[in-house]
Amino acid sequence: MLTESLDTLARQIPVWAQELGFQDVGITEADTGDHGDRLKEWLDAGRNGEMAYMADHGAKRYRPDELLPGTRRVISVRMDYLPSPDSPALTLKDAEKAYISRYTLGRDYHKLIRKRLAQLAKRIDNALEGYNHRAFVDSAPVLERALAQRAGLGWFGKNTMLIHPKAGSFFFLGEILTSAPLPVSEPFETEHCGSCSACLDICPTNAFDGPHRLDARRCISYLTIELKGSIPEELRAKMGNRVFGCDDCQLVCPWNKFSKPTDKEDFQPRHNLDNSDLAELFLWSEDEFLKRTEGSAIRRTGYEGWLRNLAVGLGNAPSTIPVVEALRQRADHPSELVREHVQWALRQHGITS
Repeated sequence: MLTESLDTLARQIPVWAQELGFQDVGITEADTGDHGDRLKEWLDAGRNGEMAYMADHGAKRYRPDELLPGTRRVISVRMDYLPSPDSPALTLKDAEKAYISRYTLGRDYHKLIRKRLAQLAKRIDNALEGYNHRAFVDSAPVLERALAQRAGLGWFGKNTMLIHPKAGSFFFLGEILTSAPLPVSEPFETEHCGSCSACLDICPTNAFDGPHRLDARRCISYLTIELKGSIPEELRAKMGNRVFGCDDCQLVCPWNKFSKPTDKEDFQPRHNLDNSDLAELFLWSEDEFLKRTEGSAIRRTGYEGWLRNLAVGLGNAPSTIPVVEALRQRADHPSELVREHVQWALRQHGITS
């Protein structure tokens, strides 16, 4: 088995990555800089809400060498996911439509990226004897955006998203932890957001109290995906028709004019989820929900959470016959959580019984 030089391999990895469908790759030391301190401050302020897992694993989350002993470098990759054609602004303006975050309109990205990362890791292993390589896609507690920034894949925008000057922010990330002391890439040290605050200003629920300062407890992505209980009533009207995730702070970002449509069929919308009526989705049975979200990240919210979110969307929709009738059909739902949100939605339409 041929053992290549580290310099040669570092030049070859981007070629292999592109062949496997990744748009960019960078290499960094197993160090997240001051991001560990930022994480601890965020957790101490309780801004993670019910995401207790963010506090798990201690220093392993920001010290890759503790997560996988012997790690010396992290290879970070990105893959674009924006579907095409797409009209997110039109969906947001049509209050009877359901808005679903663009990253989850197709199949769950984890399996696709994990498989291709594993193939990349195998190629590296075949070319370089005597070192360990392990791939991760949200499957380990790592600060992937921090590592990607240090690997040169972008800078942290004011909305906490990673932004690439030629690709915007609509992309997935993955990592390979390796014990090989590969040459490292130049990090993105400078933020290129300038005086722009569009992402902060557009947030429907005012989840930002300053640049890089996100309170997850007010973020619609958190409210519709991570939160398992009742959505705070004071935030419901602000959510509009966003029923799974939110892209507002990305859609308004000037850098996303450089976003490239995905060439992956798996990331294209399924079951018309980019253009479905709230009322239609709300009347799915649990079996329909499970069938039509098979292989989708939407499963994360569960059927009960799905109905909760849709009830809020219907409460914010116009008082049309389909909207009101859909809510009436779920008024006696066996779930107390669903009933509560349905009753709130009916009250929004002036119906109290």
